[in-house]
Amino acid sequence: MSKQDSLRTRTVRAALETDTQHGAVVPPLHLTSTFAFGGYGEKREYDYSRSGNPTRDALGRALADLEGGAGAVVTASGMGAVSLVTQFFRPDQVAVVPHDCYGGTYRLFNALNLRGALQVKFVDYQDAAALDAALATKPALVWIETPSNPLLRIVDIGAVASKAKAVGALVVADNTFLSPLWQQPLALGADLVVHSTTKYLNGHSDVVGGAVIAATPELHEQVRWWGNCIGVTGAPFDSFLTLRGLRTLHARMRAHGENAQRIAELLAGHPAVAKVYFPGLPSHPGHEIARRQQQGFGAMVSFELRGTVENVKALLANLEYFSLAESLGGVESLVAHPASMTHAAMDEAARARAGISATLVRLSVGIEDGDDLVRDLTAGLDAAARV
Repeated sequence: MSKQDSLRTRTVRAALETDTQHGAVVPPLHLTSTFAFGGYGEKREYDYSRSGNPTRDALGRALADLEGGAGAVVTASGMGAVSLVTQFFRPDQVAVVPHDCYGGTYRLFNALNLRGALQVKFVDYQDAAALDAALATKPALVWIETPSNPLLRIVDIGAVASKAKAVGALVVADNTFLSPLWQQPLALGADLVVHSTTKYLNGHSDVVGGAVIAATPELHEQVRWWGNCIGVTGAPFDSFLTLRGLRTLHARMRAHGENAQRIAELLAGHPAVAKVYFPGLPSHPGHEIARRQQQGFGAMVSFELRGTVENVKALLANLEYFSLAESLGGVESLVAHPASMTHAAMDEAARARAGISATLVRLSVGIEDGDDLVRDLTAGLDAAARV
């Protein structure tokens, strides 16, 4: 395929007709753990599936193509991808990380900081002075998460990457919430892109996986070496399923986005809701940056309920089409309470600094009929208002 082909076409056509043995349209699944040598000293392209596997590599090539990268390493989980990136750094080096990042990312970086494996500065990226002060320490790593999880704050990737590179930092962007269809951080200046492929890329809540995509061949080789060294590479079957899910990404994302916009507008006008976090609303502080650097506003919507946790409980008890569960990005709609679920790993003080309150609710808006989702959420909000 040509780079001139649209991303929509490339998601559908990724790895098709690559089987040279039988001409299968869909590439075969290689479940083997080991590969035979041709003879003494005759190592073929593959020797052991931790180091390389045709099925996993097909997914990696597809993701690298969509992100505009030189190569990708597919990992066993999204946190495996985050952990893989941390292998690049020494204990005396500084990492600048958003104070409001995903709870699992926060937990890992905080643990590394506490044991002296890395010097981590958790910074509010919306505070320009605080970010500039952190960059003045000449960090080795600057981590970007945009939109952030769960408050959907927007970071200007190009501006932050430019400042970070000026002090010699490696810039890593978590693109899980948008996918390469809606945002390409490498084109905006990032060196590495991280995904939890569990989410939109797979899209069906039946696979756990991750990926690290590198901007250059040299950086990709480092990621590949460390992935093999520490053994975080993903399973072939999971890669097969994720590649299958990837083929419908553009169709799914269109439906996700349309539903999310309707849900955000509903929330913005409901009396039970104190505040809505969604970049697609003109009232969102990051709306203009999102319009400039994204090709879609996403399908995650967070909001603050008026009242207390009791109001949250009433909302959750009266939803039919939003399953109470962690994770996101599947075809089905999910609802989560970050303080007690996805961000429970953060201590209460850290959650307060990040703005994650006890009445914050996060929605992963699925591709069900939009009218059904609006009707269901309205019933839940009305119940919450009656508490």
